[in-house]
Amino acid sequence: MLIVFYLFAFNVQAADATWPTKTQYHYANIKEQKIFYREAGTQHKQTIVLLHGYPSSSHTYRELIPLLSGRYHVIAPDYLGSGFSDRPAPSNQDYTFEVLAEYVTALLQHLKVERYSLYIQDFGAPVGFRMLLKNPKKLDALIVQNGNAYLEGLTPQRQAFFKQANQDRSQAQLDKLYSFTGEQAIIYKQYLRDVTDNTSIMNPDSWTHDLHFLQTQQDRLIQVKLLQDYYNNLLDYPKWQAYLRQYQPATLIIWGKKDPAFIAAGAQAYLKDLPNAELHLLDSGHFTVEEKPVAVAKYITAFMNTLEAQKASKP
Repeated sequence: MLIVFYLFAFNVQAADATWPTKTQYHYANIKEQKIFYREAGTQHKQTIVLLHGYPSSSHTYRELIPLLSGRYHVIAPDYLGSGFSDRPAPSNQDYTFEVLAEYVTALLQHLKVERYSLYIQDFGAPVGFRMLLKNPKKLDALIVQNGNAYLEGLTPQRQAFFKQANQDRSQAQLDKLYSFTGEQAIIYKQYLRDVTDNTSIMNPDSWTHDLHFLQTQQDRLIQVKLLQDYYNNLLDYPKWQAYLRQYQPATLIIWGKKDPAFIAAGAQAYLKDLPNAELHLLDSGHFTVEEKPVAVAKYITAFMNTLEAQKASKP
């Protein structure tokens, strides 16, 4: 009976350690703007900050957060101008990746998060690397999911697109960028683009949520401003690469190899500066966390467990 009891108790404890905690939904007053963020897990545990891409918000992590929250403290913010965060008019507010990084950094300071692991996807890469350049020693680990830091991750055509978006401020070019923020483009050129053979895997909540926050001309122009600023990220890639070479952060790379926008060569390019990084190319697209949240969570958990074991083994 005692053996059965102890085994039963052990199993319950093991299971409890992985049950998700309830996600909480908060606003913080950051630099006189309301910034929305999702939070789960307990603060005494390892913190993972999830940075979203275009055209989404922290909503993109709605399935991943519960998978991680039983083990980690998870924070997923909406950038200024996205999701439930304040969206001041672009006529009054600059929208650049530098600005987005400043607000996320200020949010973490407000929450008294001293160290964190950073999950970067799409727009999350330029936001995250700017955060790291300002606070290079706050990072515990880097998790990259279809987030570029190398020109190899962009085809010549894609590089030319970002350069033109930045340098051509004609009305015709503005109209072109504006069209990318419309309903048809968000659904078919973003979410369903990489899953044409299996569209049922993509939850329509994803684009419905995004489009809710792209209803007005002002909302759409915010995203246009960021598309115009994106070329500056390409110019900053050497700085980000220098950070990686100098600090050699523990890095996990999870990349959807079906992504035609941020191609798989961009994942492999990280290994030039991070030869010890762990790389997994998945049979998925740009929104890998929408397609394969369980696989992503498993890779993250195994990676973090390995890091903990390495720390524990050091004298």
